[in-house]
This record gives sequence, structure tokens and C-alpha cells, in this order.
Amino acid sequence: MPDWQELVRQRLSSLALDAEEKDEVQVELATHLEETHECLRKEGLCEADAMQRTLAQVGDWHNLRRRILIAKRKGHLMKKRLHQLWIPGFLTLILSMLVLTAFQKLGFQPRIAVSRPNTIFFYVPWLLSLPFCGALATYLSSRAGGSRGTAVLASVFPVLALTGAFLSMFPIGSILGRIMGRRVGFSDVATTLLTDGVGWLLVPGVALLAGGVLVHLLFSGRPSSQNPVIG
Repeated sequence: MPDWQELVRQRLSSLALDAEEKDEVQVELATHLEETHECLRKEGLCEADAMQRTLAQVGDWHNLRRRILIAKRKGHLMKKRLHQLWIPGFLTLILSMLVLTAFQKLGFQPRIAVSRPNTIFFYVPWLLSLPFCGALATYLSSRAGGSRGTAVLASVFPVLALTGAFLSMFPIGSILGRIMGRRVGFSDVATTLLTDGVGWLLVPGVALLAGGVLVHLLFSGRPSSQNPVIG
């Protein structure tokens, strides 16, 4: 029986991965080839034919090395984005919404900053808490190796997510209206919130960004090995 572990190690010796990843890939591929070879032998194929058909699954070893590298790099990129953007961003979104809910339950009422015709409401205690939320997102993103753009994007993620949610109400309301045969008020809610974008989006975004920029300035003076993720 051929030594599949040794064969794969020789063919993939030039694979540009760290030792742990290379061993993982080699063991996984060798195990797959060995199982395939054993199945072919059980089907009655001679050793030479089983060997030939097993290796035919690999085809071009150079092309296989290239495909493995591409897959690994995509995996690394997704992992970096997860830790540098999505986790800090969603954590900040959840935290900011929990803080807003807590202030509302404590009885804090929004203050009118601008009267009619374009009335603008502000939750002042909530706005004062947002720089800390933005700072936390930037800190987590920077600690994960996020670039300046990624860290700043993570800090304002709640506003971007809310804007996307408001905008999605228009097509959702239209689809539900066609299904239910009557008008759904999603579009009206979205229009109201977007019209009051200063109080719900612009000023909160500035507050989040202020905290994020402050933390970034503190981190920028320290040596780091940040890798850009989002251009």
C-alpha cells in the first residue's frame, strides 16, 4: 500500500503556508486519497488501476496548490473581517440599543432641539453614551489588527445598520402589501425615521465617530502590525 502521507508531503512541500496549516492540509488530503484508494481496491481494481484513478482525482498538483492557497487566503480574509469589523460593529449596535432601551425604561424623554415644521428630537443621555460605544468598537477592531478605515467603519456601524434597516422597509412594505392586498405602514415608518435623520442618524453617527477617532488617535502613536481589510 502506498504511503499517502509521504506522497502528499512531497507533492505539496512548496505550499506557501505556515507549518501548522500545511500539516493540516496534507493530512486531510492524504486521508481522503487513502480512503479513495481503499474503496477502489474493494471494488476489485488492481493496485495499479486503483493508484491511477486515485491520483486522477488530484489532477494537476500545481493547480491544486494554487487552489488551496486561494481558499486559505479567502478564509483568512473572512476571519479578519469577522474579528475586525463584524464582531465590533454588531457588538456596538447591540450595546447602543440596550443603552437606549435602558434610558427609555428609566423615564428619560427626548428633548426637542428644533421645533416645527421640522421637529428634531434628541435623547441626550443616549447621545452622551455613544462616544464610549464608538470607542469600544474602534478599540476591538484595532486590537484585532484592523486598519484605520476598518476601525472607523466599525465605530459608526450602528448608524449604517439602522440606515440599511430603514431603507429595507420600503421594499419589504411593498412586498407585504402585495401579499396582504392592502397597504402596510412600513414605508411610512421608514420615511418618518429617515426624515428625522438628524436626530436618529447624523448626530448619533457623529457621536460614535468622535469616540472612534479619539481611540484611533491614541492607538496611532503605538507600533502595530495592522493589515488593511477594507479599502
